[in-house]
Amino acid sequence: MQSFRVLQRSAVAAKSALAQRSFHSSRQALALSKFNMPAMSPTMTEGGIAAWKKQPGESFSAGDVLLEIETDKATMDVEAQDDGVLAKIIVGDGSKAVQVNSLIAIMAEEGDDLSGADDFAAKAQSESGSAPAAAEDKKEESAPAKEEAPAPKEESKPEPAASSSSSSSASAGASSRPAGERIFATPVARRIAQEKGIALDQIKGSGPEGRIIKADPAAAAAPAAPKAPAAAAGSSADYTDVPVSNMRRVIASRLTESKSTVPHYYVSIDVEMDKVLKLREVFNKAASDKAGKDVEKAKAAKLSVGDFITKAAAVALKEVPEVNSAWYGDFIRQHHKADISIAVSTPTGLITPIVKDVGGSGLATISAATKTLASKARAGKLAPEEYQGGSFTISNMGMFGITHFTAIINPPQSCILAIGGTEARLVPDEESEAGFRKAMVMQATISADHRTVDGATAARWMKAFKDALENPLSFML
Repeated sequence: MQSFRVLQRSAVAAKSALAQRSFHSSRQALALSKFNMPAMSPTMTEGGIAAWKKQPGESFSAGDVLLEIETDKATMDVEAQDDGVLAKIIVGDGSKAVQVNSLIAIMAEEGDDLSGADDFAAKAQSESGSAPAAAEDKKEESAPAKEEAPAPKEESKPEPAASSSSSSSASAGASSRPAGERIFATPVARRIAQEKGIALDQIKGSGPEGRIIKADPAAAAAPAAPKAPAAAAGSSADYTDVPVSNMRRVIASRLTESKSTVPHYYVSIDVEMDKVLKLREVFNKAASDKAGKDVEKAKAAKLSVGDFITKAAAVALKEVPEVNSAWYGDFIRQHHKADISIAVSTPTGLITPIVKDVGGSGLATISAATKTLASKARAGKLAPEEYQGGSFTISNMGMFGITHFTAIINPPQSCILAIGGTEARLVPDEESEAGFRKAMVMQATISADHRTVDGATAARWMKAFKDALENPLSFML
């Protein structure tokens, strides 16, 4: 289990959830308090509960880990800010898409009577059920929506054999809800359902306690995915169904949105890397000689080809600042610094930690920052500010023997650079007697958002990038 330890001074969201607790001096019965789902980052709206580290009735001290929360990028520990007792768990291990600020547990103090925890939880859930569940719903809907009355029953009519997928999805949700039962739904979910013409009583809620949340109306209207055929009786299945993690779900959602809403186009260029490779060899030999017998120090000081690529990208971003931009609908934000996201593959998915202010940093600083961030990313210990943001992204698959590929833009950024491997080629050379020479060539491809970056602008950027790498001493002066 990858885990990120949230320190007391940085766990603002967790502290806000615990701040609701009102400690008392006398031993009053039923002095219980709510514990809501904390936001582990400013942009987090939902997450998963990986595991509770304390069980009902178990006491804890300040600093103890209460539970592990799975965000879209990492699994984080939530620490207790005060001493207390876990009275009741409402949302258990493995729960997904738990809305921020929704009730997940009941807390108490040492010596409190815990026998009323069930009644307290039921009352708290009933109270929260009539209010919007998530902060994002409050932002999108300023006025609370009225409860929708149960739809009148219609006479059943024979359905065509090939019924629509939305009908089948809706009937599945309706069959699990008794007629006349009160329907709990967030305001934004109500609005989406109304736009799609779907009755709320025909939607199966996936939120806490069956609440209908933002994603449910769209899911009800979407074509149903074909069900996997059941394994024949007496035969063993020749496949494994892998549960989708919260991180994988967010990756799928963001990349699908990017590919379907951002007008991508691609520009490729060949870059001769001979000078970079020679300069890197000189630098690494000097670092090795300086480190002496200290192998770890020599390894830490070693520069990679990726470090030169990152620096060259920053140089090109300075020369063509239009590429260092982001699309925000009503305006285009042009960044003044090159905060470059580096794609890192981890056991749970792809993440893009950010090397800050690359333009103002030297190769050694860039190399050290990249190594540290990559190590933290693979261990699941990145802080939100280390992977949220960035003005440009680089994805390098050259080390896998890939010569060319295209990458998907990470919105709201305008561009992402795909780097292939370096290979020996014969290139024309008028100064050579043979008319050609051997060169180490790397292919780079930029994916650009046509809303912010025109084709000619991307071409100018690629030329600036090529010039920087083919003359690496230029960005070391």
